[in-house]
Amino acid sequence: MAKLYFKYGAMGSSKTAQALITKFNYEERGMKVWLIKPSIDDRDGIDEVSSRIGLHQKCRTIYPDDRIWELFGRQSGIDVIITDECQFFTPEQIDDLRRIVDECNLPVLCFGLRTDFRTRLFPGSARLFEVADSITEIKTICDCGSKAIVNARISPDGRIITHGEQVMVGGNESYKAMCHACWKKKIKEQGGL
Repeated sequence: MAKLYFKYGAMGSSKTAQALITKFNYEERGMKVWLIKPSIDDRDGIDEVSSRIGLHQKCRTIYPDDRIWELFGRQSGIDVIITDECQFFTPEQIDDLRRIVDECNLPVLCFGLRTDFRTRLFPGSARLFEVADSITEIKTICDCGSKAIVNARISPDGRIITHGEQVMVGGNESYKAMCHACWKKKIKEQGGL
C-alpha cells in the first residue's frame, strides 16, 4: 500500500539532496518520477530543484492556483511523486497529494521545512502533519552542536530577524539553522524577548 511521506528538517539538513538521491534511486530501477516544487521557490530557477552540494534536476513547477490532482491526471506512467519545498504548497494541494496516494496507490514523498523563522508552522507543513502516513525528521546541528530546529532569518549585518512576512526565499545568506536555546539567547542579546 502506498504512503504519503513527510520528511522535514531545518535549513541545511540536506532535504533537497535527499529528495534528488531518492529520485535517482527510483530511476535507477526503471521507475518514472514526477519531481515537483512550488513556484514560490525560484532561487535556482523556476523549473529546477538544486541542492547546496551541487545536485540539480529539472522539475514541474506548481503554482498556487494549480490543482495537483488535475495536473497529475495529464501525466502517464508515473510510479512515484517527489516534492521539494513542500511547505509552500497550499493545504488543498497537500490534499491532492493525499488523494493521489489513496486513489492511485502511488507513493508521494514530500521534503520541506516544518516551521518558518518565527517557529510557526507553514500551512503546507501543518496539513502534512495532519494527513501524512509517515513523518520523519532529517536532522542537522546548530553551531553549538545541539540539534537545530529553528530556521533563523538573518539580516545582512548578522542580526536575528523576528518580524516580517512568513515567506522570504533565501539560502545561507538569509537563514541559519539553530537550536532553540541559541536562537533565544541571540535574540535576547540583541535586546529582544
